[in-house]
Amino acid sequence: MKPPAFAYHDPQTVEEACQLMSTLDNARLLAGGQSMMPMLNMRFVMPDHLVDLGRVSALSAIEERPGALRIGAMTRQRDLEYSPLVRARCPLLADAIQWVGHRQTRNRGTIGGSLCQLDPSAELPSVCAALDATLTVQSARGTRTLAFADFPAGYMTPSIEPDELLTHVELPDWPAGHGHGFVEFARRHGDYAVVLAAALLAVDAAGRITRASVTLGGIGPAPVRVGAVEQALVGQVASATLFRGATEACRSIEAMEDVHAPASYRQQLAVVMSRRALEAALASIGSPASSTGAAAH
Repeated sequence: MKPPAFAYHDPQTVEEACQLMSTLDNARLLAGGQSMMPMLNMRFVMPDHLVDLGRVSALSAIEERPGALRIGAMTRQRDLEYSPLVRARCPLLADAIQWVGHRQTRNRGTIGGSLCQLDPSAELPSVCAALDATLTVQSARGTRTLAFADFPAGYMTPSIEPDELLTHVELPDWPAGHGHGFVEFARRHGDYAVVLAAALLAVDAAGRITRASVTLGGIGPAPVRVGAVEQALVGQVASATLFRGATEACRSIEAMEDVHAPASYRQQLAVVMSRRALEAALASIGSPASSTGAAAH
């Protein structure tokens, strides 16, 4: 398989990339290329211009900000996996990244590429949904910030304009010692998940849940925050029995179906995966260096 003919551009600054995207017709951005290159080879996309962001060094950084972790869109997934800062400030991301593809794809894949591809079964969009991330996009016209909840415009379609590029994502901090769990069910190791679940818990000294986040991926066209489960948990003493009852609400989610699984199967998986993610989150409380994602492999 060979890609269609296109003109190749390799800007070195964000401004240069934005200028190219504002002036070129039928242009596509290339981040890590782990999705784009197969799509080019199979002629699913046929751009006249390919703008490679690989030399835009300003987009590759992991930085501490007050109350948040800021990650450049071109930061490689492998760098996230081995970052002590990510493990300390955002352990949910550190857990989830180990489920992303294989080591070879994580060497090249980027966080921004995954977010803009916006596959509903991908791990990184669900992490951003769970953490209420904010995303910054830029064009020659200026810069704007989006809440991740407003980022999906449809199936595998982010709400950014053709001339805009994602520059960075900010992941808000949770309280020190919070619980975090990430689990997924896939047909084979490294495949996209049939259903995945991400959970975050904060508890008080009496063991009562003061804050909860439960997110499902692979069940709909975009990650789903399960507000009914979160509301059922807050104010209650964390326990396996509580989780088992609360996660039954996942069974009522309108689930998609495809050749891999009917909707009813995905709904059952949503119940099981969300419960397991919450149990993992509870077990990790007080231990930010836990490795629930790695253990699940």
